[in-house]
Amino acid sequence: MKGKTSIVPFAAAFSVGAVLFSAHAGGGFATGNQANTYYVGLGWLGPVSAVIAMLLLTLTMRQAMVMYNSRGLTSYKQLFETLYHPFDKLEWLFEIFFNIMVLMAVAAAISGAASALKGYFSLNYYIGIVLVGVTVLFLTIFGASLVRLAATYMGLAILVTAITIYTIGIFKSGNVRSVFAADFQTAGFANLPRAISNAFVYAGFQCVTLPTMAACGTTLWNRKGCSKAMWISFAMNAVALVLSIVMLFSWKSVYTSVDGGSVLPTLTVCNEMGIGWLTTVYGLCLLLCLVSTGVTTIFGFVSRFEKLPMFQGIHSAPARSAIVSAFIIVVSMTISLAGLTNIIKYGYGYCGYLGIAVVVIPFLTVGVYKNRKFMKAHGETFTPADLEPASQSGTAVRQTPAAQCD
Repeated sequence: MKGKTSIVPFAAAFSVGAVLFSAHAGGGFATGNQANTYYVGLGWLGPVSAVIAMLLLTLTMRQAMVMYNSRGLTSYKQLFETLYHPFDKLEWLFEIFFNIMVLMAVAAAISGAASALKGYFSLNYYIGIVLVGVTVLFLTIFGASLVRLAATYMGLAILVTAITIYTIGIFKSGNVRSVFAADFQTAGFANLPRAISNAFVYAGFQCVTLPTMAACGTTLWNRKGCSKAMWISFAMNAVALVLSIVMLFSWKSVYTSVDGGSVLPTLTVCNEMGIGWLTTVYGLCLLLCLVSTGVTTIFGFVSRFEKLPMFQGIHSAPARSAIVSAFIIVVSMTISLAGLTNIIKYGYGYCGYLGIAVVVIPFLTVGVYKNRKFMKAHGETFTPADLEPASQSGTAVRQTPAAQCD
């Protein structure tokens, strides 16, 4: 154990939990579109559905991190081969889910930024898509390192302003209790099946963050540490998401009456509240956050796909990167023509169903069984930096340290 105690420090657990929180609180969350699409229509069951979704997500991530760390795995490919063994090739199902979902995330970022430009400057949506697409392409080729450096701060800024809007909006609405009580009396439990379905779908497409969580969670050296990190993350994510749903539900009659108000409902509500400085700060942070999301995501795509054999004939690295970036952006811009709401409702939705089948259910069934069996044989404490992937017999041996997140 190299002198390690059995207790993972709170700071280490919190930092890992915060990664999932920041990954969840991206453009779809910040615009309010995700909350409006999946939860507001459920009425009083919306917050309940959101809590279930966050529980499913964090429980899934916990099992993934336990499997990853206990066996000393070094890539999500190895993780899913371990999960699916002896049907190792099923790992490709996650590859398909991951790549489609990332394309949808880029398309949503471009669409969201174009919608913000339309809301603030009355710029034509399609012109906005082209403008944002060209900007993202330029930054991906020439300024990706700068954007990645600033991405964390922009994400933090949008998170703070969004939660500020949610809190102020709840108090200024003055009708939270009455609208929820009225919905309970009229709808009752009629939306319960859809609430459960939406919880699974939402957790499913949020599982696109699993590779990031597996890499960043290697600082957790036992099962209890993984559990602590994910319970912290559950609390953070559930509170933020529920706040957004409560605020949007209490203002639903307002933003749905505005033309296009449901596309960026948080911005629409902020405008209606008449807090000029907050609207300006929020709009600027939202635009920068969406662009940075597109740039950093595409940069990751480029790093992965520019090594394919079809691009080896291009000897100039910048030219190769530019071609791959342009291709991905054109595909994303094409998807973004469908509009932000349709991307989140259908694109994210169908990916969510695939995520349920490929990630959530396997980890919460087979993953739980395999982890319990492995830890019963090897103990609940592990040193992920020193173990190499377990052999099929389950015996682990030493290797060089795995890559970790900062």
